[in-house]
Amino acid sequence: MAMGFFLLTLFLLSFSLFSVSTQGGSSELSPYYYDKSCPKAMKIIAKVVKEAVHKEQRKAGALIRLHFHDCFVMGCDGSILLDTVGDMESEKEAPMNKGSMLGFEIIDQVKSEIEKACPGVFSCADIVAVAARDASVFSDGPGWKVKLGRKDSKISSIERATSDLPRPNSDVDELIARFKSNGLDETDMVALSGAHTIGKARCLTYRNRIYENSSYINPSFQKQRQNDCPVEPGQNDNFVEDLDLVTPKKFDNNYFKLLYHGLGLLTSDQALYLGGEGKTDKIVLNYAKNQRKFFRDFAKAMIKMGDIYDLTGSSGEIRKHCRKKN
Repeated sequence: MAMGFFLLTLFLLSFSLFSVSTQGGSSELSPYYYDKSCPKAMKIIAKVVKEAVHKEQRKAGALIRLHFHDCFVMGCDGSILLDTVGDMESEKEAPMNKGSMLGFEIIDQVKSEIEKACPGVFSCADIVAVAARDASVFSDGPGWKVKLGRKDSKISSIERATSDLPRPNSDVDELIARFKSNGLDETDMVALSGAHTIGKARCLTYRNRIYENSSYINPSFQKQRQNDCPVEPGQNDNFVEDLDLVTPKKFDNNYFKLLYHGLGLLTSDQALYLGGEGKTDKIVLNYAKNQRKFFRDFAKAMIKMGDIYDLTGSSGEIRKHCRKKN
């Protein structure tokens, strides 16, 4: 009888440990998570994103960036969508986000339509993840199977957003360290940076690149950018420039070709290629020569980034409205 009691106790302990370990985290995420509970959701997201991107191509880059900035702060939990309430100041107000993050209204529209189809089921965090994938596809970029099943955070942290997000003036060592802290290697970092092939940047984020003693910059490119972005901060701070000056509306590998010629707009862009002497120069050259490889690695890196997910048990929820907790 004692042996039977021991075995029963061991079984219950094992079950308890298993239950705790699978309450949250990427191990329980699956592309098929909503197949039964909300089968129409993927078509709804695709429809809204396609219409938004075709109306304003800039929104494609914005949606991918939204997912990136969400995942790098406390994991892919939709925390960036929350508005400031009381003592909780939103991540939207952090220096890297304020005035430059777009696409929130697209997520709101998707959420509204999904709630009509299957209320209280599909998380805002998952909407952001799927919308990023669809934004790539509708810009002629790669697609991938998005893992689903995330919960939404009940908090947003301006402090974490301020400290954790990569900065536009970062050098390659800073970038590598920032990505490594999120479980992403140098290949992931360069591949994900390739999303700038359809992005834009504000004058205030690249002013240091075109006026300071920047390494590896094309003189003609530098002079033209200075014409549009004056040296003194002021009314032109929010002037936006394409990160890819050649094919800004198409998701391709042209971004890496521009880096090779010293045409990276942000300091953090050009830091990836420094004339053959940089730590990630070989990766950039590979992507510049081989778009297929870039697409494959980008898709892998997006899936890997989507696994940055820390919510467990009751610490998350399925928000009814993406801008506020229930």
